[in-house]
Amino acid sequence: MLAQTPADCDIQLIQAINAGDLETALSFYEPEATFVAEPGKTVTGIQAIREVMAGMIAGKPTLTIEVPFVAQSGDTALLHSKWTTKGLDENGNTVEMEGNGVEIVRRQADGTWKFIIDNPWGSG
Repeated sequence: MLAQTPADCDIQLIQAINAGDLETALSFYEPEATFVAEPGKTVTGIQAIREVMAGMIAGKPTLTIEVPFVAQSGDTALLHSKWTTKGLDENGNTVEMEGNGVEIVRRQADGTWKFIIDNPWGSG
């Protein structure tokens, strides 16, 4: 999968996570991208994002996402997203959450888009 539009980054990332496909999920991030793992905790780089995503995928989540706002300037775009998730915590208990994300994506040399900053927690 390749993100052909800024919003595709969010939509296709969620599809990859729902499918349990860690490698495809990571393919939507630039090598030095930053991901907000939880409010107040950021990680940078594919290896650090891999560790966070692996934990997320282990919970076998079912996510949904909408991207109601995209502002693009040249090769950079700001996205606002609304997401929900239902999955399992480390003890096997069902967990449900929702949030409003803020993401920054950049057009790549091949015309596709990748995250440079992904904050699923928005301003929280």
